[in-house]
Amino acid sequence: MMCSLATPMARADDRSKCQHNIEKAEARLDDAIRKHGARSHEAEDRRRDLNSEREKCWGAHHAWYDGHEHQWHNEHDWDRH
Repeated sequence: MMCSLATPMARADDRSKCQHNIEKAEARLDDAIRKHGARSHEAEDRRRDLNSEREKCWGAHHAWYDGHEHQWHNEHDWDRH
């Protein structure tokens, strides 16, 4: 019975890790925009990093987290946000 309980807890922990990594990537992007501008090379690099984190979460959980809205999305639509 312990194994069946460990699986949902592990999934929740993985989802928390995804959320944390996305929030960090969003903060780095926001910082790059403030320092260098929205269309700077630094901001574009941070956008790629953020999209990479979103792709990882999407692959693992079929969801991605939006730290600005503080919610999970179940559609692959972060390009519209």
